[in-house]
Amino acid sequence: MSNATVAPDQVSRLIHVLFVIQLISMGAMEMSGPFWPIHLRALSSSDLLFGFAGIAVYVGPMLGIVLTSAFWGRIGDRFGHKPMMIRALVGLSLTQLALAWSNDVWIILVLRFVQGACAGYIAPAQAYSVSIESPARRARLFAYLQVSTNVGSLAGAIAGGLILDHATFFWINIAASILCAICAVGVALILPGVPASPAAQFPNTVSAVGPHPIWRSSTIFGLLGIIGILLVSRMITQTPFSLYVHSVFEVSNWVVGLCYGLLALGFVVSASLWARHFEEKPLPDALCRMAYVAAACAGLMAVAGITRSIGVFIAIHFAWGVLLGATTPVLMSLISKAAGSLQQGYILGIAQSTAQFSSIAGIALGGWLSHVAGLQYTYFFVSLSYVLAVIAMVLMRRGHDAIRNAEIPAEQ
Repeated sequence: MSNATVAPDQVSRLIHVLFVIQLISMGAMEMSGPFWPIHLRALSSSDLLFGFAGIAVYVGPMLGIVLTSAFWGRIGDRFGHKPMMIRALVGLSLTQLALAWSNDVWIILVLRFVQGACAGYIAPAQAYSVSIESPARRARLFAYLQVSTNVGSLAGAIAGGLILDHATFFWINIAASILCAICAVGVALILPGVPASPAAQFPNTVSAVGPHPIWRSSTIFGLLGIIGILLVSRMITQTPFSLYVHSVFEVSNWVVGLCYGLLALGFVVSASLWARHFEEKPLPDALCRMAYVAAACAGLMAVAGITRSIGVFIAIHFAWGVLLGATTPVLMSLISKAAGSLQQGYILGIAQSTAQFSSIAGIALGGWLSHVAGLQYTYFFVSLSYVLAVIAMVLMRRGHDAIRNAEIPAEQ
């Protein structure tokens, strides 16, 4: 796909519209994010049920996205990505409305799974934006949309807290439902439809598919694996984070929140700069530079595990966020480029499924390691995981160089 159906002078405005819609919709979903445990505690009849529900309420939507993102992506490739964005936003609005009226733990968990399975807004939004933006600006595009998600998450969590301070959890979900509905109307009225390419509409043609699914190509499969390892590394701290900071540094809750928020702030500050740095870099060069970034993350995490100074720990979390800006957006742009133009929705759906599955794995692994080995070793495990990411990047670059070297004599 290209931006041939959208006037060049409109592309920038449409990308900004996508940024705002993604910020509002993701912020709407994050309004309830930090507060589900509080709501579920009041509804749970036992500690066992609460313990299960406290995990399932977050894992459920992720699992729904894992199982359906590729399917929705393929539908978007055939019929257009704008309808898929509207479908996702309507799904979010309806499920949030249902959640507002649900007072049974099991119904809430089912609705959260359905929410992930029926929604999945980010992948079609990325595919739509790729279809109108120049390929040369793809890394910057993914970084821009990722910034939107992070800013929305921060703003949504604050807004949800303010609502809960003055009203009930019911109104958080009602507000989120209204905001998602407004975003769906905005997509329908503001964004022009971009037709799918003819080859994507008829996927049985030889030009559209090969003997194997496109994601099994060595380049895309390797990049998906690297994204998976990096996200596992990032999410290992998710479950034990607050307990670790409390037990090691003995600080107030606001300091815990500050550390958590600075990670996102570092990402927001750096993502666009990293995108410009990696723009138009060939794959081997990008992998080499990203290996240095992952190695720096490994070093930072080792220091985070050693330090007993809260000031150093806070600075490390901001620096970690800055480095994270060079990972997922850049890798997503590399995957998008490697996929070509015919199956963007499908490939980005696969990438979204990979990201969600890796997040689930990281959350589970972090909880298990902190229980088995102890909280004090949490950041050393994160450091080790980043070392594995460096090894994966080095091996992929060597494999790519070996393939190129083997092709050169054949061409001669």
